[in-house]
Amino acid sequence: MDQTELKKIIIEQNNRREQEDLVDRELFLKVETYIKNDFIIIISGIRRSGKSTLLSQIRKKYAGYYLNFDDERLINFKIEDFQLLEELFIELYGEKKIFYFDEIQNIPMWERFARRLHDEGKKVLITGSNASMLSKELGTHLTGRYLMLQMFPFSFKEFLLLKKFELNKNSAYLTISRAKIKKYFSDYFINGGFPEYLKELNPDYIKTLYENIIYRDILVRYKIPNEKSLKELVYLSVNNISKEISFNSIKKILGLGSSTTVKDYFDYLENSFLIFLVPKFDYSLRKQMYYNKKVYCIDNGLAKYLGFRVTPDNGKLLENIVFIELKRMGKEIYYYSNKKECDFVIKHITANIKEAIQVCYELTRENREREIFGLLEALNEFKLKEGLILTYDQEEEFEQEGKKIKVIPIWKWLINN
Repeated sequence: MDQTELKKIIIEQNNRREQEDLVDRELFLKVETYIKNDFIIIISGIRRSGKSTLLSQIRKKYAGYYLNFDDERLINFKIEDFQLLEELFIELYGEKKIFYFDEIQNIPMWERFARRLHDEGKKVLITGSNASMLSKELGTHLTGRYLMLQMFPFSFKEFLLLKKFELNKNSAYLTISRAKIKKYFSDYFINGGFPEYLKELNPDYIKTLYENIIYRDILVRYKIPNEKSLKELVYLSVNNISKEISFNSIKKILGLGSSTTVKDYFDYLENSFLIFLVPKFDYSLRKQMYYNKKVYCIDNGLAKYLGFRVTPDNGKLLENIVFIELKRMGKEIYYYSNKKECDFVIKHITANIKEAIQVCYELTRENREREIFGLLEALNEFKLKEGLILTYDQEEEFEQEGKKIKVIPIWKWLINN
């Protein structure tokens, strides 16, 4: 790459004024803990979830070199240019021990340079918006040398920080603060948590974000010729949030050649952190592979834009929020189904199911027996003493069949996690 052009890009990127009054992300403290050890830090997540902003916040406290590879002027950057890049960094800013790289997966064989820096005792922090870069490349050249963190759009607690609302231990119980929290949750429920989108709620922002994911992260990266089928799969997915889906059925609906193609498409969508699949729990891994999956979306605001119809069945969006929060917490998530269904069962490191969670918008006379029975079925199957039902705004606690069942508003569950 041309040295003068690269130097110009470095200077421009490093001279950009950062936004003031940024929301402190929950992930910051964990990154700060990790920055003191020897590992490469990888921060992955969907585009525009705030990874670059997080790097900016860290750089303010821990100075280092920075380059964002998601810049069209770097399209010709190759692995051999990393040496020139390092020399220019030193020339411009003197010697530093920390390297910050945004969207580095755009450069083939980037992991070789990261490993060299690591072997030289340098600290490397990397962001990426495609999980595939964090599998083959890392597994081949960086095994045992990195720590992985995942970033999501704003959690509800971060959303409250954006709104300048300060939580304390009494916030959920005081009349005025409780009312404000519930009002903010109704906004979060519909608009989701993409930081920039929340400033003006401009649908063009979500449109551009979606197109960047589809075209740059999937169609171009995986050389997919069938744009129409991929978009139809996304549309089908967001309109079936929390429902079971079958690869074979989708193959027929979309007119694709095989269910393997459907599986590949879902892999690409998951790699880009747009759509997620949750497997049905079974003690047999083989059976688990062939059961139907349940489908979720990274963000309610994005789901609404992509075609989700806000209807009286808002329980689907509520369940989507719970799923993303469980993902944010790093949980291993399944659903359980026998005679009835339990929305989420959580597997712990011991390989045992330790939590069962049911989600419904409102417990009514019509659905109460079904929701409770589905939860009880899971509690009995996994020998659990207590289960949780998350609703929009109901709260109670009772015992049934010797099991304690807590009913909690999702907004309260979110702020207490």
